[in-house]
Amino acid sequence: MVNFRKWVSFVTMVMLAVALTAPASANEALRQYVDENTQHLVQKLNEDRGLYTTDPEAFYRSMNEALIDFVDFRRIAARVMGRYARQATPDQRDEFVAKFKRSLFDSYAQALVETEQFSIEVKDAVVSAGNDARAAVQMEVISASGNRYPVTYSMYLKEGQDWMMENVIVEGVNIGLAFRDRFSQEMEANRGDIQAVIDGWGDAVKEISLEGEAGES
Repeated sequence: MVNFRKWVSFVTMVMLAVALTAPASANEALRQYVDENTQHLVQKLNEDRGLYTTDPEAFYRSMNEALIDFVDFRRIAARVMGRYARQATPDQRDEFVAKFKRSLFDSYAQALVETEQFSIEVKDAVVSAGNDARAAVQMEVISASGNRYPVTYSMYLKEGQDWMMENVIVEGVNIGLAFRDRFSQEMEANRGDIQAVIDGWGDAVKEISLEGEAGES
């Protein structure tokens, strides 16, 4: 079910889990926080799935509202750019954040239209004992037919705010690393022209294969 796997990647959107211990109360509080945000997202997806074909801009706004306070798109986009971020102007970095976020919605929305209903179970959250501002959350995406897809959120506690997602692993595939590798390939193909890479990012995302891209970012 390639399309469903792609959609799982989008839903979780958005690093390897840190299997360390922390007080049970902190872990449970984080698990509940992630579960509340995740179930809200699932509800919005099920309510708005028809918008993608009838009003794509409304679909985009709905998904952005559901994710903006939970997924740190700017942090993820900066990591996708990697060392090349230093070559970009502030305006280019802002442009890539917007292009990156939109490309994710555009690339995986069609999979939502074609796939069956699904649910998400948040299984466990572990705050790092060595750094209480880092955590990993384990969950499963469950298709209507009962197939289960393991997912890990990598979370960090943003200063002055709440927990934010900074990466995701789907069935062992590090999504952040897959996108970073693609950005690097595009920079080489465009002879270091970062604006050309930003302009063409939407097409580049469509060509990314998420299978076999496991690893650390």
